Amino acid sequence: MREALKSTEFRGKRERNWRDLEYLLNKVESGGIAQLSAAEILRMPRLYRSTLSSLSVARAISLDVNLVQYLESLTTRAYIFIYGPRKTLGLALRSFFLNDWPQSVRALASSLWIAFFILMAGWVLGFVLTVQNSDWFYTLVDGGLAGGRTPSASKEVLENTIFDGDGDDTSALGVFATFLFTHNAKVAMLTFALGFALAVPSILLLFVFGASVGAMTAVFAGHDLGLDFTGWLLIHGTTELFAIILAAGAGISLGRAIAFPGALSRRESLALTGQTAGSVMLGAVIMLFVAGLLEGYARQLIEGTALRYGVGGVMLGLWLGYFHFAGRDRGG
Repeated sequence: MREALKSTEFRGKRERNWRDLEYLLNKVESGGIAQLSAAEILRMPRLYRSTLSSLSVARAISLDVNLVQYLESLTTRAYIFIYGPRKTLGLALRSFFLNDWPQSVRALASSLWIAFFILMAGWVLGFVLTVQNSDWFYTLVDGGLAGGRTPSASKEVLENTIFDGDGDDTSALGVFATFLFTHNAKVAMLTFALGFALAVPSILLLFVFGASVGAMTAVFAGHDLGLDFTGWLLIHGTTELFAIILAAGAGISLGRAIAFPGALSRRESLALTGQTAGSVMLGAVIMLFVAGLLEGYARQLIEGTALRYGVGGVMLGLWLGYFHFAGRDRGG
């Protein structure tokens, strides 16, 4: 009886504030912040602090469990409204594309250059080895991905793979685009994720990937189709390879943060670099999606070599311009 009386007295003095806070929260959760007047918005923090005080007292004097749970739920909802993130999905996307992503790419510039030179070194080595001995092609390139583009193929077969696509059924192009997006995203994800192992596996994977592309280039160059093959590749490759470089660079930055933390602890260094690297990786996935569309559609539908170079060059120029200029302060 005494505990019930104490609980009733406690409620009588404070319950109105709880109900007012609950009413305002219900309005916000059902219709958004626009449902509140300016006075109600200003009142919300006061009601939250009052309810939080009530919760503290209720716990201290051991009031009934249901009341404590009610106050805990109410204060949690109010905390999320008052102190939670204010960005809508639209604003978050706008901030990512206009600021976060390009700024993160510039912040990791040194790691991205490392990734670029590793990819190019693998490309050159794969090309040279295959030119000297075609057997290297089968070591460097997965047979399934080669798709008939092997050293034993005739010039006519290789030309057909460049200019006639993989078949005349254009309805299959969407499926092909999805496959390529999945495959290339897997390569990018691995080069990023393996960065935690001091970036050594990321570097090796990127180098081998570059070597496989170099070996493929050598096959076509051996039949005087090097320029045509490069155009066939670049229509999507300037986006795809750029994305893989971003992913690998992000992974390398993580490995560098662990191996060379500087004045910070390794945990602090990794946490500081991880947010930036994560933004770069998220953007790389978006670029791979664009590359998948270009590979599955534009590359198959545009057969002129000069036009393919033009599309690839325009895409490269757009990406470079975006990463150089976006997210900079005026005059910066």
